[in-house]
Amino acid sequence: MAVPEVNSARPRRIGVFGGTFDPPHVGHLVTAVNVGHLLELDLVLLVVAGSPWQKEGTRAITPAADRLAMVAAAVEGVARLEVSSIEVDRPGPSYTVDTLDALAAVYPGAEFYTVMGADAAALLPTWERYNEVLRRTRVVVVDRPGAPSDLPPLTDWIHVQVPHLDVSSTDLRARVVDGRPLDFLVPDAVRRVIVERGLYRNASGRLTPGGGES
Repeated sequence: MAVPEVNSARPRRIGVFGGTFDPPHVGHLVTAVNVGHLLELDLVLLVVAGSPWQKEGTRAITPAADRLAMVAAAVEGVARLEVSSIEVDRPGPSYTVDTLDALAAVYPGAEFYTVMGADAAALLPTWERYNEVLRRTRVVVVDRPGAPSDLPPLTDWIHVQVPHLDVSSTDLRARVVDGRPLDFLVPDAVRRVIVERGLYRNASGRLTPGGGES
């Protein structure tokens, strides 16, 4: 995958954009592309959570292998973006502090920028060993245009505004069940993975067409 040429005079700058990605959608991609551009990052890793501990028990989570396949399809051919399986390959809960340690071994000397929305940033004190997260990375908080986040003074936040697209993975899963179209809400490559793997089927186990394959 083609990525911008790295300036050898400075450390490699890598964005770490973690999530369940169940499924990944255009909002995720718009965020990743714009953060990479605005902060002049050399690479933005979309890190698929293997075991999203904060969501376990709240709903059924699609198997990690399927979510990884969807993200890989979503970023294929997109400059600067790359999928990472580092949390899927590691057993146990997906703690960001462990991910940053593992990435530091893969990308020695790199500077890491952990990307999150305001809701996630507000919960940062609940993260496992969050003080270590703050020492290992710069935290990038994605704001809606004209609506800067009011966050506690826990760290030196980097605020980035990106175009807001009101798309949610929860709604997309429901759309598949109801037979509503996914067109323009997820990349076509992601929609193909959903269909080919039979993800988010309705109770009858059958994908219902609507506005094209869903």
